[in-house]
Amino acid sequence: MKKIINGKRYDTKTAERLGSYQYGQNTWGKELYRKKTGEFFLFGEGEASSSGGSGEEITPLRSDEASEWAKKYLDGEEYEKIFGEVKEDMAQIGTWIKISIKERADKLRETKGYTIKDIVLAGVETLEAK
Repeated sequence: MKKIINGKRYDTKTAERLGSYQYGQNTWGKELYRKKTGEFFLFGEGEASSSGGSGEEITPLRSDEASEWAKKYLDGEEYEKIFGEVKEDMAQIGTWIKISIKERADKLRETKGYTIKDIVLAGVETLEAK
């Protein structure tokens, strides 16, 4: 399914399917997707319990909303595959950055072996030193 929401394209054929959950007697299911831009969305299909009809829907999610959905409906292994290993002494953050910055960070990850954590910490340390 492809849908334009607030000027952004959400397409189940081009996004990565991360996990799913079936409600009730498999009459309504939701699947978590991640776009190439890193944005998350839910795709739902089946019989809608409130209206009695059937259909499909796409719901964009912020990173924190996707994380909460995954905690509730996916198992621990699936969750950590998507959001990384859960560390009890650490906090997960989510933010929006320009695609050009993400591409630069991805290049550092690929060529230098840095993690996003390494990149964020280097930025914080640089700002603290000023």
